[in-house]
Amino acid sequence: MDPLILIVAGVVIVLAIIVIVAALVFAPKSDSGDVQMRLEEYATRETPLTLEEIEMSQPFSERIITPILKGIARGVTRFTPKEATEKARRDLAMAGRPVKSPEMFMGIKGAAAIIFAVFALLILKITNQPSSYLLAGPIFGALIGFILPGVWLGSKMKQRQDEILKSLPDALDLLVICVEAGLGFEGAMAKVAEKWDNELSRGFARVLQEIRLGKLRTDALREMEATMGVADVTSFVAAIIQATQFGVSIAKVLRIQSEQMRIKRRQRAEKKAQEAPIKMLFPLVFLVFPALFVVLLGPAALLVMESGVGGAL
Repeated sequence: MDPLILIVAGVVIVLAIIVIVAALVFAPKSDSGDVQMRLEEYATRETPLTLEEIEMSQPFSERIITPILKGIARGVTRFTPKEATEKARRDLAMAGRPVKSPEMFMGIKGAAAIIFAVFALLILKITNQPSSYLLAGPIFGALIGFILPGVWLGSKMKQRQDEILKSLPDALDLLVICVEAGLGFEGAMAKVAEKWDNELSRGFARVLQEIRLGKLRTDALREMEATMGVADVTSFVAAIIQATQFGVSIAKVLRIQSEQMRIKRRQRAEKKAQEAPIKMLFPLVFLVFPALFVVLLGPAALLVMESGVGGAL
């Protein structure tokens, strides 16, 4: 068989495996309505469920993918320092927990490393590369596979932080309106969590839930700030804690914070506007201008060649 066909087939298989694993692992769980319908269906059965039926009722990701990732995670975490596991835990919290646990994330990194190493070895075998490459290629592929999930997690974390930065000034405006209208700080946070559905409102809802469970408001706010990793949220939480400790008016502090956040957002927009010409320079020089020169000067060059002037020169 043609080696090129084998390479293309290997690429398609590996990409299909990666897409299927990502879709199954990171797919949203069933909501409570689906669970309730399933429970009602099981309750109407006359005969009790067998162990095989209970096992087969679980999703494919829970029956096949998750046990494999857990097994790989146990092997990876055995050789992983505690500092790396704690860093993965913090990064997952700041990214909104797209993966259940740092151990599961380590399992995903290990699975990606194995897949890329096997794929690199397959490519080297098909192309009949020297034996020295057969060792370096899988190591390089495993390294790439181990790094890629971290890059993906970093992009998720950056995306979440950008969303929080954009929604913070508007949320502070609503907090100011609610507090000045007579609501308490927790009531104003509840209004924000009720009105919007974004990362910041979900963070407020989590703070309120922890307060209802008995945690102090300062501790809940500090935990929210630690899981977001945004400097503006840090200053907001610090201002609220200081106002609570010193008895300062919450409404006044919130209004000052709202004005500062809007100024910072305008400054960030101005900064991006000033950076835009420099960022556009390289695409213009290397992509737009060559195509423009071809369109403008191409017909003229063809006319010169047809007239014989080019040959005379």
